[in-house]
Amino acid sequence: MQPELALGTPARTNWSAGTVVARVTARKAARSGVLWGYIFGIFVASSALSYVSIYKTRTQRQHLEAAFGSNNATSALFGPATRLQTVAGFTVFKVSMTLTILGAIWGLLTSTRLLRGEEESERWELLLTGQTTRRGATAQAISGLAAGAATLWAVTALITGVTGHSSKVEITPGPASFFALALVSSAIMFLAVGALTSQLGATRRQAATYAATVLGVSYGIRVVADSGIGLHWLRWASPLGWAEELQPLTAPHPLALLPIGAFTVVASGVAVHLAGIRDLGSSTLPDRASAPPRLRLLSGPVGLTIRLIRPTVISWGVAIAASGLLLGLVAKAAGATISGSSVTQLFTRLGAPGTGTHTYLGVAFLMLALVVSFGAAGQVTAARAEEAEGRLEHILVRPYTRASWFGGRLLAAASVVVAGGLVAGFFTWLGAASEHAGVSLPTMLNAGSNIAAPAICILGLGALVMGAWPRAASIATYGVLTWSLLLEITGGVGAVNHWVLDTSVFHQMAAAPAVPPNWKTAGTMVAVGVLSAVTGGLAFWRRDLKGE
Repeated sequence: MQPELALGTPARTNWSAGTVVARVTARKAARSGVLWGYIFGIFVASSALSYVSIYKTRTQRQHLEAAFGSNNATSALFGPATRLQTVAGFTVFKVSMTLTILGAIWGLLTSTRLLRGEEESERWELLLTGQTTRRGATAQAISGLAAGAATLWAVTALITGVTGHSSKVEITPGPASFFALALVSSAIMFLAVGALTSQLGATRRQAATYAATVLGVSYGIRVVADSGIGLHWLRWASPLGWAEELQPLTAPHPLALLPIGAFTVVASGVAVHLAGIRDLGSSTLPDRASAPPRLRLLSGPVGLTIRLIRPTVISWGVAIAASGLLLGLVAKAAGATISGSSVTQLFTRLGAPGTGTHTYLGVAFLMLALVVSFGAAGQVTAARAEEAEGRLEHILVRPYTRASWFGGRLLAAASVVVAGGLVAGFFTWLGAASEHAGVSLPTMLNAGSNIAAPAICILGLGALVMGAWPRAASIATYGVLTWSLLLEITGGVGAVNHWVLDTSVFHQMAAAPAVPPNWKTAGTMVAVGVLSAVTGGLAFWRRDLKGE
């Protein structure tokens, strides 16, 4: 059998045995890179064009810069705002942080899927019987991931360059290419982080969790650095801070590429080294495979689910707690800087009218809602992986029904989502209370419960797709999540048709604690999630189990 058949590709005799892994990985990563490059490019184009249509006069643009230019609240959330009197400056401010985070998420998910995911599914075993080694295969895979990053950059740069050719935008090809590079720099770094954590974790989920923890810490450090509390130097301690220091289109700083390049090379090199000193299927960090038997919670599928998701949930909970604590610590200082018509207009569009600490926290909880929703999407992916990789078959041959497994899986996931919201509320209150920001614990717990509603809606929609079209479950779930985030951010800073904006689950969520939670709307989202999950369960009950 040809090695490439193990990865589901047709045999091609003209492929060199020493480049099979690189070619297959590159093809898969490039397909994803094209899709996400298109999303990046459209987001950049819509931001630039919305600016010229909304802020038409010099006076409007001066007011915009006066309001945002030195505002610590918006700097902490979206990054510094410079040269807002220009299309280029506004576009950088509007899209950079959002796309930097999305790029990092794309990088870590793609890398862990094509490295640890392929190894976990045992598709690398035949490859390693050929003319390659564990280190060689890992190095090839990393080079294939680099091709995916190059594709992401090329598509983003192309759309940005075409948009910049407009006489109203005027962004020349050179700066457009550097801007695209800045946007995908986080993707490049977290492809390497994912490659490294793929050697550390025993499963794809563990590897992705380790990489996501790095991302969460990086974002938290950057928030503190940009909050105007005298810790600006902390930018250089965060990979996201390095991407921010590139300052494309406004004050280009190419030297910031040095730590980005060094970080990527070192992480990739360590990944290749670790791949060579461990056995295939094992991990650098212990996976407790040889631990004494612990039979607690193993009396049924629900208990097994809890055991399986426990490490991921703990890491995810720590990330939520750290993010909430950091946002709470800067809430008082950031809230005090919310002033000016443009700033209040932005926060009002995001659902948080007024000024002060509560207004800032209303927008900050949007970020926490995103983290909680990613946890919900991850549970859909994990459930689908159990089926795709054949582990579910071992459960269903015992006296357990499909309904008990499916319902128990979703019940555990929903419980985790609600707990995540409460953790976010408690630790945000803890950080804010330490600075005497004037927020009460019940108010913050209500705000935390409020952000669980869109996550449960996303969880239910993912369950529906898993039941009806299992192979599309992960793509559809993360697609809804990404679509909702892009619409919410775009609608906050630019102009979006309200019918389109209403399709975002985050737009339906009240910006508590800036405004009281809308429990009726939250209940509707939960009901949609529950109804979708029930429909998905019925579809799952009627169909055959399906692999990848």
